[in-house]
Amino acid sequence: MPRRATIQTMISTAETLATLISFPTVSADGNEALMRWCAARITASGGRIHIMAGAKPGKLNMLASFGPETGAGIVLSGHSDVVPVAGQAWNTDPFILTAKDRRLYGRGSSDMKGFLAAALSAAARTDKTKLARPLHLAFSYDEEIGCIGVRDLLARLAKENFQAEGCVIGEPTEQKIALGHKGKLSGCVRCFGQPAHSANPALGCNAISLAAEMVCATHALQAELAESGAHDDAYPFPSTSVQVGIIKGGAALNIVPEFCEMQFEIRNVAGDEPRALVERLRGRAAEIASHHGKGRITIEITNEYPGLETDQNDAFVRKMLQISGTQPGKIGFGTEGGLFKETLHLPVVVCGPGSIDRAHKPDEYVTQDELDACDMFLDRVITGLRVG
Repeated sequence: MPRRATIQTMISTAETLATLISFPTVSADGNEALMRWCAARITASGGRIHIMAGAKPGKLNMLASFGPETGAGIVLSGHSDVVPVAGQAWNTDPFILTAKDRRLYGRGSSDMKGFLAAALSAAARTDKTKLARPLHLAFSYDEEIGCIGVRDLLARLAKENFQAEGCVIGEPTEQKIALGHKGKLSGCVRCFGQPAHSANPALGCNAISLAAEMVCATHALQAELAESGAHDDAYPFPSTSVQVGIIKGGAALNIVPEFCEMQFEIRNVAGDEPRALVERLRGRAAEIASHHGKGRITIEITNEYPGLETDQNDAFVRKMLQISGTQPGKIGFGTEGGLFKETLHLPVVVCGPGSIDRAHKPDEYVTQDELDACDMFLDRVITGLRVG
Protein backbone atom coordinates (compact mmCIF):
# COMPACT_ATOMS: atom_id res chain seq x y z
CA MET A 1 0.00 0.00 0.00
CA PRO A 2 1.17 3.59 -0.62
CA ARG A 3 2.61 5.56 2.26
CA ARG A 4 0.37 8.56 1.79
CA ALA A 5 -2.23 8.14 -0.91
CA THR A 6 -5.84 9.18 -0.54
CA ILE A 7 -8.48 9.54 -3.23
CA GLN A 8 -9.16 13.21 -3.50
CA THR A 9 -9.43 15.95 -6.07
CA MET A 10 -6.08 17.65 -6.37
CA ILE A 11 -5.53 21.00 -7.97
CA SER A 12 -1.96 20.92 -9.19
CA THR A 13 0.04 18.48 -11.22
CA ALA A 14 2.69 18.45 -8.49
CA GLU A 15 0.12 17.40 -5.89
CA THR A 16 -1.10 14.64 -8.18
CA LEU A 17 2.49 13.55 -8.73
CA ALA A 18 3.03 13.35 -4.97
CA THR A 19 0.26 10.77 -4.71
CA LEU A 20 1.49 8.77 -7.71
CA ILE A 21 5.02 8.68 -6.29
CA SER A 22 3.67 7.35 -2.99
CA PHE A 23 2.64 4.13 -4.72
CA PRO A 24 5.86 2.02 -4.93
CA THR A 25 5.01 0.50 -8.29
CA VAL A 26 8.28 -1.30 -8.96
CA SER A 27 7.57 -3.64 -11.86
CA ALA A 28 8.00 -6.78 -9.77
CA ASP A 29 5.41 -5.60 -7.22
CA GLY A 30 2.45 -4.63 -9.42
CA ASN A 31 0.45 -1.46 -9.93
CA GLU A 32 -3.12 -2.28 -8.91
CA ALA A 33 -3.39 0.18 -6.00
CA LEU A 34 -2.15 3.06 -8.14
CA MET A 35 -4.48 2.17 -11.00
CA ARG A 36 -7.48 1.95 -8.69
CA TRP A 37 -6.65 5.40 -7.34
CA CYS A 38 -6.31 6.76 -10.89
CA ALA A 39 -9.64 5.17 -11.84
CA ALA A 40 -11.41 6.87 -8.94
CA ARG A 41 -9.76 10.18 -9.81
CA ILE A 42 -10.78 9.86 -13.47
CA THR A 43 -14.35 8.88 -12.62
CA ALA A 44 -14.61 11.95 -10.35
CA SER A 45 -13.35 14.01 -13.30
CA GLY A 46 -16.12 12.75 -15.59
CA GLY A 47 -14.19 10.06 -17.44
CA ARG A 48 -15.17 6.57 -18.55
CA ILE A 49 -12.92 3.79 -17.28
CA HIS A 50 -11.95 0.53 -18.92
CA ILE A 51 -9.65 -1.50 -16.66
CA MET A 52 -7.99 -4.60 -18.11
CA ALA A 53 -6.39 -7.23 -15.91
CA GLY A 54 -2.88 -8.31 -16.78
CA ALA A 55 -1.49 -11.81 -17.08
CA LYS A 56 -0.42 -11.82 -13.41
CA PRO A 57 -2.32 -10.75 -10.27
CA GLY A 58 -1.83 -7.12 -9.31
CA LYS A 59 -1.07 -5.99 -12.87
CA LEU A 60 -3.55 -3.69 -14.61
CA ASN A 61 -3.85 -1.69 -17.81
CA MET A 62 -6.34 1.13 -18.12
CA LEU A 63 -7.96 3.14 -20.87
CA ALA A 64 -9.87 6.23 -19.77
CA SER A 65 -11.93 8.35 -22.15
CA PHE A 66 -13.43 11.81 -21.89
CA GLY A 67 -15.92 13.54 -24.16
CA PRO A 68 -17.75 11.89 -27.08
CA GLU A 69 -17.79 8.10 -27.33
CA THR A 70 -16.97 8.21 -31.04
CA GLY A 71 -14.54 10.10 -33.22
CA ALA A 72 -10.79 10.11 -33.80
CA GLY A 73 -9.46 11.66 -30.64
CA ILE A 74 -5.99 11.78 -29.13
CA VAL A 75 -4.27 9.27 -26.84
CA LEU A 76 -2.01 10.36 -23.99
CA SER A 77 -0.07 7.27 -23.01
CA GLY A 78 2.35 6.27 -20.28
CA HIS A 79 3.49 3.43 -18.08
CA SER A 80 2.83 3.23 -14.37
CA ASP A 81 5.75 1.03 -13.26
CA VAL A 82 9.15 2.21 -12.05
CA VAL A 83 12.58 0.62 -11.69
CA PRO A 84 13.81 -0.61 -8.28
CA VAL A 85 15.55 1.57 -5.71
CA ALA A 86 17.30 -1.29 -3.87
CA GLY A 87 21.02 -0.67 -3.48
CA GLN A 88 20.77 2.99 -4.49
CA ALA A 89 21.93 5.77 -2.13
CA TRP A 90 19.03 8.24 -2.07
CA ASN A 91 19.20 11.48 -0.10
CA THR A 92 15.40 11.50 0.17
CA ASP A 93 12.72 8.85 0.57
CA PRO A 94 12.21 7.70 -3.04
CA PHE A 95 8.47 7.16 -2.47
CA ILE A 96 7.73 10.52 -0.88
CA LEU A 97 7.87 13.45 -3.30
CA THR A 98 10.37 15.96 -1.92
CA ALA A 99 10.58 19.52 -3.24
CA LYS A 100 13.83 21.47 -3.13
CA ASP A 101 14.87 24.42 -5.29
CA ARG A 102 11.97 23.74 -7.70
CA ARG A 103 13.15 20.16 -8.15
CA LEU A 104 10.69 17.40 -7.24
CA TYR A 105 12.54 14.27 -6.12
CA GLY A 106 11.07 10.78 -6.16
CA ARG A 107 11.25 7.46 -7.99
CA GLY A 108 9.39 7.84 -11.26
CA SER A 109 9.24 11.63 -11.16
CA SER A 110 10.93 11.82 -14.58
CA ASP A 111 10.24 8.26 -15.77
CA MET A 112 7.35 8.74 -16.07
CA LYS A 113 4.83 9.63 -13.39
CA GLY A 114 5.35 13.32 -14.06
CA PHE A 115 3.55 12.87 -17.37
CA LEU A 116 0.83 10.67 -15.83
CA ALA A 117 0.19 13.40 -13.27
CA ALA A 118 0.05 16.06 -15.98
CA ALA A 119 -2.37 13.95 -18.06
CA LEU A 120 -4.67 13.37 -15.06
CA SER A 121 -4.62 17.05 -14.16
CA ALA A 122 -5.22 18.17 -17.74
CA ALA A 123 -8.22 15.86 -18.05
CA ALA A 124 -9.62 17.06 -14.71
CA ARG A 125 -9.56 20.75 -15.67
CA THR A 126 -10.98 20.19 -19.17
CA ASP A 127 -14.59 21.15 -19.88
CA LYS A 128 -15.80 17.85 -21.30
CA THR A 129 -18.97 19.40 -22.74
CA LYS A 130 -16.81 21.32 -25.22
CA LEU A 131 -14.95 18.29 -26.58
CA ALA A 132 -15.89 17.46 -30.17
CA ARG A 133 -13.60 14.42 -30.17
CA PRO A 134 -12.53 12.14 -27.32
CA LEU A 135 -9.49 12.43 -25.11
CA HIS A 136 -8.02 9.07 -24.10
CA LEU A 137 -5.55 8.23 -21.35
CA ALA A 138 -3.79 4.87 -21.74
CA PHE A 139 -1.81 3.68 -18.69
CA SER A 140 0.10 0.39 -18.80
CA TYR A 141 2.14 -1.89 -16.56
CA ASP A 142 5.63 -3.42 -16.83
CA GLU A 143 7.10 -1.17 -19.50
CA GLU A 144 10.41 -1.14 -17.67
CA ILE A 145 10.95 -4.86 -18.20
CA GLY A 146 10.27 -4.95 -21.92
CA CYS A 147 6.98 -3.17 -22.76
CA ILE A 148 5.08 -6.18 -21.43
CA GLY A 149 1.71 -4.87 -20.31
CA VAL A 150 0.84 -2.56 -23.17
CA ARG A 151 0.76 -5.46 -25.64
CA ASP A 152 -2.43 -6.82 -24.04
CA LEU A 153 -3.99 -3.36 -24.01
CA LEU A 154 -3.20 -2.73 -27.66
CA ALA A 155 -4.41 -6.16 -28.76
CA ARG A 156 -7.72 -5.47 -27.02
CA LEU A 157 -8.06 -2.03 -28.63
CA ALA A 158 -7.19 -3.38 -32.08
CA LYS A 159 -9.87 -6.05 -31.70
CA GLU A 160 -12.36 -3.31 -30.84
CA ASN A 161 -11.28 -1.29 -33.92
CA PHE A 162 -10.09 1.60 -31.76
CA GLN A 163 -9.59 4.82 -33.73
CA ALA A 164 -7.55 7.92 -32.90
CA GLU A 165 -5.86 10.80 -34.67
CA GLY A 166 -2.57 10.10 -32.95
CA CYS A 167 -0.77 9.24 -29.74
CA VAL A 168 1.55 11.15 -27.40
CA ILE A 169 3.86 8.90 -25.38
CA GLY A 170 4.92 10.96 -22.37
CA GLU A 171 8.40 9.56 -21.77
CA PRO A 172 10.91 12.17 -20.53
CA THR A 173 12.20 14.22 -23.46
CA GLU A 174 12.54 17.58 -21.68
CA GLN A 175 9.26 18.42 -23.41
CA LYS A 176 10.76 18.14 -26.89
CA ILE A 177 9.10 16.18 -29.69
CA ALA A 178 10.81 12.91 -30.63
CA LEU A 179 9.72 11.01 -33.72
CA GLY A 180 11.95 7.98 -33.52
CA HIS A 181 13.86 5.52 -31.40
CA LYS A 182 15.69 2.25 -31.96
CA GLY A 183 14.10 -1.15 -31.63
CA LYS A 184 15.29 -3.59 -29.01
CA LEU A 185 15.77 -7.35 -28.86
CA SER A 186 16.91 -9.15 -25.72
CA GLY A 187 18.40 -12.61 -25.79
CA CYS A 188 20.02 -15.27 -23.65
CA VAL A 189 23.04 -17.35 -24.71
CA ARG A 190 23.41 -20.62 -22.80
CA CYS A 191 26.72 -22.43 -23.04
CA PHE A 192 26.88 -26.10 -22.04
CA GLY A 193 30.27 -27.67 -21.42
CA GLN A 194 31.60 -30.81 -19.78
CA PRO A 195 32.71 -30.75 -16.10
CA ALA A 196 36.13 -32.07 -15.08
CA HIS A 197 38.74 -31.54 -12.41
CA SER A 198 40.68 -28.38 -13.12
CA ALA A 199 43.91 -30.40 -12.88
CA ASN A 200 42.85 -32.20 -16.06
CA PRO A 201 41.05 -29.52 -18.13
CA ALA A 202 41.44 -31.48 -21.37
CA LEU A 203 38.95 -34.04 -20.02
CA GLY A 204 36.21 -31.41 -19.91
CA CYS A 205 34.83 -28.50 -21.91
CA ASN A 206 34.90 -25.06 -20.31
CA ALA A 207 31.50 -23.39 -20.66
CA ILE A 208 32.94 -20.04 -19.63
CA SER A 209 35.43 -20.29 -22.48
CA LEU A 210 32.51 -20.88 -24.84
CA ALA A 211 30.80 -17.80 -23.43
CA ALA A 212 33.97 -15.74 -23.78
CA GLU A 213 34.11 -16.53 -27.45
CA MET A 214 30.45 -15.56 -27.78
CA VAL A 215 31.22 -12.22 -26.10
CA CYS A 216 33.90 -11.71 -28.73
CA ALA A 217 31.34 -12.63 -31.40
CA THR A 218 28.99 -9.88 -30.20
CA HIS A 219 31.85 -7.36 -30.19
CA ALA A 220 32.82 -8.35 -33.72
CA LEU A 221 29.23 -8.05 -34.90
CA GLN A 222 28.85 -4.58 -33.42
CA ALA A 223 32.14 -3.47 -34.98
CA GLU A 224 30.98 -4.71 -38.37
CA LEU A 225 27.64 -2.91 -38.02
CA ALA A 226 29.41 0.29 -37.04
CA GLU A 227 31.59 -0.02 -40.13
CA SER A 228 29.12 -1.14 -42.78
CA GLY A 229 25.64 -1.45 -41.27
CA ALA A 230 22.76 1.01 -41.39
CA HIS A 231 23.43 4.40 -39.82
CA ASP A 232 21.21 7.16 -38.46
CA ASP A 233 23.12 10.24 -37.33
CA ALA A 234 20.12 11.47 -35.34
CA TYR A 235 21.24 9.07 -32.58
CA PRO A 236 24.27 9.65 -30.32
CA PHE A 237 25.33 6.08 -31.24
CA PRO A 238 24.37 6.11 -34.93
CA SER A 239 24.52 2.38 -35.69
CA THR A 240 22.99 -0.76 -34.20
CA SER A 241 24.50 -1.74 -30.86
CA VAL A 242 25.08 -5.28 -29.59
CA GLN A 243 25.90 -5.56 -25.89
CA VAL A 244 26.37 -8.30 -23.31
CA GLY A 245 25.01 -7.00 -20.02
CA ILE A 246 24.96 -10.04 -17.71
CA ILE A 247 27.16 -13.11 -17.55
CA LYS A 248 27.28 -15.84 -14.92
CA GLY A 249 28.68 -19.33 -14.73
CA GLY A 250 30.89 -21.77 -12.92
CA ALA A 251 30.52 -23.52 -9.56
CA ALA A 252 34.02 -23.70 -8.07
CA LEU A 253 37.48 -22.60 -9.09
CA ASN A 254 38.79 -26.16 -9.28
CA ILE A 255 35.98 -27.46 -11.50
CA VAL A 256 35.93 -26.99 -15.25
CA PRO A 257 32.58 -25.17 -15.56
CA GLU A 258 29.80 -27.05 -17.29
CA PHE A 259 27.39 -24.11 -17.69
CA CYS A 260 27.58 -20.39 -18.40
CA GLU A 261 24.81 -17.99 -19.33
CA MET A 262 25.05 -14.53 -20.84
CA GLN A 263 22.30 -12.05 -21.59
CA PHE A 264 22.62 -9.62 -24.46
CA GLU A 265 20.62 -6.93 -26.21
CA ILE A 266 20.47 -5.54 -29.71
CA ARG A 267 19.28 -1.96 -30.19
CA ASN A 268 18.75 -1.58 -33.89
CA VAL A 269 18.37 1.36 -36.19
CA ALA A 270 15.91 1.12 -39.06
CA GLY A 271 17.52 -0.89 -41.82
CA ASP A 272 19.00 -3.57 -39.58
CA GLU A 273 16.82 -6.59 -38.82
CA PRO A 274 17.55 -7.81 -35.27
CA ARG A 275 16.33 -11.37 -35.78
CA ALA A 276 18.66 -11.71 -38.76
CA LEU A 277 21.51 -10.60 -36.49
CA VAL A 278 20.52 -13.25 -33.95
CA GLU A 279 20.71 -15.85 -36.70
CA ARG A 280 24.24 -14.70 -37.45
CA LEU A 281 25.14 -15.16 -33.78
CA ARG A 282 23.60 -18.63 -33.88
CA GLY A 283 25.79 -19.50 -36.84
CA ARG A 284 28.87 -18.32 -34.99
CA ALA A 285 27.75 -20.28 -31.89
CA ALA A 286 27.61 -23.47 -33.93
CA GLU A 287 31.15 -22.88 -35.17
CA ILE A 288 32.47 -22.23 -31.67
CA ALA A 289 30.75 -25.32 -30.23
CA SER A 290 32.11 -27.54 -33.02
CA HIS A 291 35.65 -26.40 -32.29
CA HIS A 292 35.31 -27.48 -28.68
CA GLY A 293 33.83 -30.90 -29.43
CA LYS A 294 31.99 -31.48 -26.18
CA GLY A 295 30.32 -28.06 -26.09
CA ARG A 296 26.86 -26.86 -27.03
CA ILE A 297 25.45 -23.32 -27.30
CA THR A 298 21.83 -22.21 -27.56
CA ILE A 299 20.42 -18.71 -28.11
CA GLU A 300 16.91 -17.74 -27.03
CA ILE A 301 15.11 -14.47 -27.79
CA THR A 302 13.57 -13.37 -24.49
CA ASN A 303 11.93 -10.06 -25.43
CA GLU A 304 11.68 -7.61 -28.31
CA TYR A 305 9.85 -4.48 -29.30
CA PRO A 306 9.94 -2.44 -32.49
CA GLY A 307 11.60 0.87 -33.04
CA LEU A 308 9.65 4.00 -33.85
CA GLU A 309 9.83 5.95 -37.10
CA THR A 310 7.12 8.60 -37.45
CA ASP A 311 6.66 10.67 -40.59
CA GLN A 312 7.43 14.30 -39.90
CA ASN A 313 4.91 15.33 -42.54
CA ASP A 314 1.94 13.59 -40.91
CA ALA A 315 -0.81 16.10 -40.06
CA PHE A 316 -0.93 15.03 -36.39
CA VAL A 317 2.83 15.37 -36.09
CA ARG A 318 2.76 18.83 -37.61
CA LYS A 319 0.18 19.87 -35.01
CA MET A 320 2.28 18.54 -32.14
CA LEU A 321 5.40 20.27 -33.44
CA GLN A 322 3.53 23.56 -33.72
CA ILE A 323 2.12 23.22 -30.22
CA SER A 324 5.46 22.29 -28.68
CA GLY A 325 7.48 24.88 -30.56
CA THR A 326 10.39 22.44 -30.81
CA GLN A 327 12.26 20.76 -33.64
CA PRO A 328 11.77 17.02 -34.14
CA GLY A 329 14.46 14.66 -32.95
CA LYS A 330 15.10 11.06 -31.95
CA ILE A 331 15.83 9.46 -28.58
CA GLY A 332 18.29 6.76 -27.67
CA PHE A 333 15.99 4.83 -25.34
CA GLY A 334 12.98 2.70 -26.19
CA THR A 335 9.28 3.34 -25.57
CA GLU A 336 5.90 1.76 -26.19
CA GLY A 337 5.50 4.03 -29.21
CA GLY A 338 6.58 1.48 -31.80
CA LEU A 339 3.96 -0.95 -30.51
CA PHE A 340 1.22 1.70 -30.72
CA LYS A 341 2.19 2.44 -34.30
CA GLU A 342 2.56 -1.22 -35.27
CA THR A 343 -0.66 -2.45 -33.63
CA LEU A 344 -3.06 0.49 -34.01
CA HIS A 345 -1.39 2.15 -37.03
CA LEU A 346 -1.32 5.52 -35.28
CA PRO A 347 1.14 8.36 -35.80
CA VAL A 348 3.12 8.59 -32.56
CA VAL A 349 5.24 11.29 -30.98
CA VAL A 350 7.20 11.03 -27.74
CA CYS A 351 7.07 14.14 -25.56
CA GLY A 352 7.10 14.49 -21.81
CA PRO A 353 8.58 16.31 -18.81
CA GLY A 354 11.85 15.33 -17.21
CA SER A 355 15.06 13.88 -18.56
CA ILE A 356 16.06 10.28 -19.20
CA ASP A 357 19.52 11.23 -17.88
CA ARG A 358 17.97 11.45 -14.39
CA ALA A 359 15.92 8.27 -14.67
CA HIS A 360 16.85 4.94 -13.05
CA LYS A 361 19.27 6.77 -10.71
CA PRO A 362 19.17 7.78 -7.06
CA ASP A 363 17.62 11.21 -6.45
CA GLU A 364 15.63 11.10 -9.67
CA TYR A 365 13.74 14.36 -10.14
CA VAL A 366 11.56 16.44 -12.41
CA THR A 367 11.54 20.22 -12.21
CA GLN A 368 8.50 22.33 -11.50
CA ASP A 369 9.22 24.28 -14.67
CA GLU A 370 9.09 21.05 -16.69
CA LEU A 371 5.74 20.12 -15.18
CA ASP A 372 4.44 23.62 -15.91
CA ALA A 373 5.58 23.32 -19.54
CA CYS A 374 3.86 19.94 -19.83
CA ASP A 375 0.65 21.40 -18.42
CA MET A 376 0.70 24.12 -21.06
CA PHE A 377 1.47 21.62 -23.83
CA LEU A 378 -1.38 19.28 -22.87
CA ASP A 379 -3.85 22.13 -22.52
CA ARG A 380 -3.07 23.16 -26.08
CA VAL A 381 -3.30 19.57 -27.31
CA ILE A 382 -6.74 19.20 -25.73
CA THR A 383 -7.85 22.56 -27.14
CA GLY A 384 -7.54 20.94 -30.57
CA LEU A 385 -10.28 18.48 -29.59
CA ARG A 386 -12.84 21.14 -28.75
CA VAL A 387 -15.86 22.32 -30.71
CA GLY A 388 -14.99 25.20 -32.99
